[in-house]
Amino acid sequence: MKKAVTAIIVLAGLGLVGWQIYQKSATEPTGGDRRDHNIAAVAVEVRPIERTTIRRMGHFSGSLYPVSEYVLAPKITGRLEKLLVHIGDRVQPGQVVAILDDVEFNQQVSQAQAELQVAQANLQDRRNSLENARREYQRTVALREKKISSASQLDAAEFQLQTEEAKLKVALAQVTEKQAALKIAEVRLSYTRIQVPPSHTGGYQVVGERFVDEGALLAPNTAIVSILDISRLVAAVHVIERDYAKIQPGLAASITTDAFPGRSFSGQVVRIAPLLKEASRQARVEIEISNPERLLKPGMFVRVAIVFEVHTDATVVAQSALVNRNDQQGVFIADRERQTARFVPVQVGIINNGRAEVLRPAISGEVVTLGHHLLEDGAAIRLPDLPGGAPSGGSERRQAGPQHRGGRP
Repeated sequence: MKKAVTAIIVLAGLGLVGWQIYQKSATEPTGGDRRDHNIAAVAVEVRPIERTTIRRMGHFSGSLYPVSEYVLAPKITGRLEKLLVHIGDRVQPGQVVAILDDVEFNQQVSQAQAELQVAQANLQDRRNSLENARREYQRTVALREKKISSASQLDAAEFQLQTEEAKLKVALAQVTEKQAALKIAEVRLSYTRIQVPPSHTGGYQVVGERFVDEGALLAPNTAIVSILDISRLVAAVHVIERDYAKIQPGLAASITTDAFPGRSFSGQVVRIAPLLKEASRQARVEIEISNPERLLKPGMFVRVAIVFEVHTDATVVAQSALVNRNDQQGVFIADRERQTARFVPVQVGIINNGRAEVLRPAISGEVVTLGHHLLEDGAAIRLPDLPGGAPSGGSERRQAGPQHRGGRP
């Protein structure tokens, strides 16, 4: 019985030792496997390095304003008899948009015309009287030369002539005064017809708002309608100190708005405020936009991209390719032949829209854009476009080569 127990214990011990040896042999890699583990390739994505145009841009937001906006209002007190336009109507220079009650003003014109006619008749009478006085004076002078009339008669004739000349001047002044009064009455009558003033821009003017209705009693300078010129619009944005020095008149700008998604409009910087507001530390910049289709409207919220700088034929990489190694910014350039990635420190210029300009050194080929956080200089890489998805590490392929040529695994 004791022999049987001893035999069982020995067999159990041998089994345990065998199991430990098996576990150790199963978990330890072979020499070839150990080498493969140490040189495991990193799966990455790459993009080509481009030679193209890149722009340095500033992005701002603001609102649209018409290039011209004003309010039509009466210069006199009166009741609004007719309002001839509605919001959105196009108007032309000189067009009548509103008419005030003009009965009183017509009467004033008639009165001024009558007074002018009286003054003109009086003037004609003074001219006739002057002509009579002149003939009487000439006759008295002739008689005096013949010693027929006395000196006192000559003096009286001369005095009468001077009196009539003075009365004629008064009559002329009265006519001028009545003409001016008539002109004033006619001007006041013209104020009853509210017109669009002449435009020197030749733009597209429309009625923006109506402020009163027909029948309202208006005081001078009471707003009737607003007139907008929307042939061109102005996008007003506010820039901070960092961007203020970069903006100059004439810079091109691209304008977008939520009203027309996917579409952009061209503009140009036309005015820059000479000061920054102390409260906000921002300056107003105005961009003029041509609006021939009249799609854009005043008051729209817009996003403005101003082109600060343009570099043509620049070396450009994806911004996602930029990494930092040992306090240096650079990119990993993929070597497809050796299936390795080489870290190259670079000096970056313009960064815009997910792209970065490389100023120096001159580089070409492809850069790693995904997976570079696992890379070091000279690391093996695996590219997704290799046939069959086989590992692309150079050392792996060199080790695998002799085994395949020998025909044995």
